[in-house]
Amino acid sequence: MQASRAAPYPAVLARLRRGKEDAIRALLALCALSALAVVTAVVAIFVHQSLPFFRTVPLSEFLGGTRWAPIHEPASYGILPLLGATLLVTAIALSVAVPLGFLAAVFLTAYAPPHLRAVLKPALELLAGVPTVVYGFFALRFVTPFLQRFLPVGFWNGLSAGLVMGLMITPYMASLSDDVLYAVPRSLWEAGYALGARRPTVLLRVVVPAAFSGIGAAFILALTRAVGETMIVALAAGRTPAWPPHPLKPLLPLTTAMVNIATGDHEAGAFIWSHLFAIGLLLFLVTFGLNLLSHRVIRRIRRRYA
Repeated sequence: MQASRAAPYPAVLARLRRGKEDAIRALLALCALSALAVVTAVVAIFVHQSLPFFRTVPLSEFLGGTRWAPIHEPASYGILPLLGATLLVTAIALSVAVPLGFLAAVFLTAYAPPHLRAVLKPALELLAGVPTVVYGFFALRFVTPFLQRFLPVGFWNGLSAGLVMGLMITPYMASLSDDVLYAVPRSLWEAGYALGARRPTVLLRVVVPAAFSGIGAAFILALTRAVGETMIVALAAGRTPAWPPHPLKPLLPLTTAMVNIATGDHEAGAFIWSHLFAIGLLLFLVTFGLNLLSHRVIRRIRRRYA
């Protein structure tokens, strides 16, 4: 009788355990789907709010025009000057952040003594917390006057904004790259040393390929951060939509154009605000496309080293 009464309890506990696992699995699935729902809602809002703009402005003029003058007569809505300025400043920033960040990560991982790493690593991460408006004023009041001593740059220019933006996103690239390089198993390092390879060879031939996916993720984060940066370009790059974009002259990136509309430089109205949503939709698509392209390139290179 006691055995027959005790028999159901293991089955009940198993059902409770399965119920808890199912509830946790459903919660995790809900969290994953919530990110997709947020992205879908954002895209839907931008598409809906930009419809008044695209009903008036042909898509060919918007994507293929080289003159952006929404408040002049005749009005023109060519987005190429804004898009070109964004890509140019982003390219300058990445040309600074990627090599500096990667080399800083290599130094912290392979060459820095433990006591120096304990100081440099937190200091590097603290730089990521500096407000971007501070970087913007630094570009405007220090970097631009310095460049004017050597180059024919104006008070606003894309080169100054790109260089300082590169310094701003360098901590992201360096910190994440250092984390993935430091996480490579020590056995891989020792195997390379056992074969007679020196430290640079082990780094380039063994450690970096093993951590390449994480380094690629750091690059994608830096790329996304650069494309969407607002305050630095708004303060230092200028507000002149020029085509073709020139790094030594004032530029008008996409985010600065959005700031111009949102801060009241134009008269309030449904059509004016639809400009903002149209530019925001394009900025989202550009960022999404660059992320997809970066993922594809990184996956191909990772297969090469696999």
